[in-house]
Amino acid sequence: MKVSRLKRVPIRSIWHKEEKDFTPWLEENIDLLSEVLGMKDLSIAEREARVGERFEVDLLAEGPNGDYVVIENQFGKSNHDHLGKLLTYLANLEAKTAVWICEDPQPEHVEAINWLNKNSPRDVAFYMIKLEVFQIENSPPAPHLSIVAGPSEQIKRAGALKVESAERHSKRLEFWKQLLEKSNAKTALFSNVSPSKECSIGAGAGKSGLSFKYVILKNSARIELYIDTGDRDENKRIYDQLHSKRQEIESNFGEKLEWQRLDDKRACRIAKTVENKGLWDKDDWPAIQDKMIDAMMRFEKALSKHIQQLR
Repeated sequence: MKVSRLKRVPIRSIWHKEEKDFTPWLEENIDLLSEVLGMKDLSIAEREARVGERFEVDLLAEGPNGDYVVIENQFGKSNHDHLGKLLTYLANLEAKTAVWICEDPQPEHVEAINWLNKNSPRDVAFYMIKLEVFQIENSPPAPHLSIVAGPSEQIKRAGALKVESAERHSKRLEFWKQLLEKSNAKTALFSNVSPSKECSIGAGAGKSGLSFKYVILKNSARIELYIDTGDRDENKRIYDQLHSKRQEIESNFGEKLEWQRLDDKRACRIAKTVENKGLWDKDDWPAIQDKMIDAMMRFEKALSKHIQQLR
């Protein structure tokens, strides 16, 4: 009987850059991390989520109970900079779980994660995850995530969290159904979009890689133009062309917008937070939805001409 050997594959031969290649891949394959953490229904809330004026967390997800999960990725050896970022994101976003995915976790940082788990509230969890890639002979490379350090207890109660997760998804479906019914009565932009259990729904903006999005989170609601053609330089070029028309766009929109070039990331975003209330404020849904639709109609009108004129 022939028995093959498992060999390790260099990570950078699969993903050349962490922010441009690995993070988008993980966003699309978040179920792999979900399985490793034992979190059912882990879902991405946002990539490159803004934290203050200077920072963006690689991935912001929602756990089974609706609480935020911050995910920080790092190639090479773990360092103090990424540990500091992890704590900064956890505190500022009021997340309950912090996940540090690293190619080469150092013993000192593993011990730091263990210490944080021992000395943090019971509902807060820290994970150090080792990233590896393996291959058997000429088989396709297989990513492997393994927990190097984590909480000593289960961070969820299976039965209760299943109920909470189902409730959260049900709320989103109901929210988007109500919003789309109202929106379709006023504009055709989202007429081909169906209600979703995700935190955002999107419609094409007239150019490949550009999409108008409604986003509903636990405690906030926004609209945005998301720019991601898959090419970082192209994204920045498109953003810069639109930004050069900022005064005219904001004048036509009627309000200031949030211009997020995200220089250290691949994608760009032009957004407007329309309400500091969200999915958890069900009594306010009608008002939130009306504000989102009104803002989106003005947003599309202010941007459509300039999107059509993109070189």
